[in-house]
Amino acid sequence: MLKAIIFDVDGTILDTEKAILQSLQRTLREETKIDYPFETLRFALGIPGKDALQRLNVDDIEAVHQKWSAAVLDFSHEVAVFESLEEVIQHLAAKPLQLGIVTSKTAQEVVDEFEPFGLSEYFHHIVSASDTAKHKPHPEPLLKCLDALQIAPEEAIYIGDSIYDFQCAKQAGTKFALAHWGAKSTIGFEEADYVFYEPKDILTIVK
Repeated sequence: MLKAIIFDVDGTILDTEKAILQSLQRTLREETKIDYPFETLRFALGIPGKDALQRLNVDDIEAVHQKWSAAVLDFSHEVAVFESLEEVIQHLAAKPLQLGIVTSKTAQEVVDEFEPFGLSEYFHHIVSASDTAKHKPHPEPLLKCLDALQIAPEEAIYIGDSIYDFQCAKQAGTKFALAHWGAKSTIGFEEADYVFYEPKDILTIVK
């Protein structure tokens, strides 16, 4: 029986792709004098920023991460809640369900980049990258959220757009639903339990 629906944020609730990639591209250009094409930076979508910078072999990860986080806010005009998703979340919140969030954003990024959209009130618990030692695709963040909600893995579904979300859900023992509006492709997600092509599809699994 479904008792909890847990959401990723970037690419699932918020359309943040342009803001994340443009700010990362600008920060790297200023720090390394290298102009990275968007396609080579796309791997950074869905994992904590510091992990992405580590993979890019950035020297001072802490300082560059702070600069990138500040730069994201310069592109906040590019960020929006995916169409009709707010109404779907409101509908789910009225059901006898627990709603949660597991995101690779840090706690401060949640405050700066997610809370302004006024959706936090609908969620019973939010797990950010600041709350766990290990991050997606490791199951620790999702397990922490389930523990806080007091929900067994088999009673929950995790909705996300990246392969890291899928791997996290599988290792945690929850069902996984692909947010196709953010992922844009089903390649690599053949074993997803559900594929939701638009936000209102989420309502088909709620009685």
